[in-house]
Amino acid sequence: MSEYDSVVEKQRLLLEAEKWAKGVKMIHSHSLTSMHYETQASADDIEENGPVTDTQYNNGTIHRYRNGKLLRIIGKELKGDDLLDSYIRFAN
Repeated sequence: MSEYDSVVEKQRLLLEAEKWAKGVKMIHSHSLTSMHYETQASADDIEENGPVTDTQYNNGTIHRYRNGKLLRIIGKELKGDDLLDSYIRFAN
């Protein structure tokens, strides 16, 4: 059975990583237009409509809210090996 040990371990880590990915990494309320992930459209929206709250998740996405309403999701959600790599870097 030891021939499957690495496959089982990888699946175990992937399940842990998927749970970890749902966790909040950071919450930031601001009216800045200079965030590294800002686009021209999102910067214009902030200037026109005011402050936002960005919730960054461990999966690499940022959910932008204003007055409790989701405006947009920024970034690409990590999956598979990319998620596993990020989780392993975090865990060590």
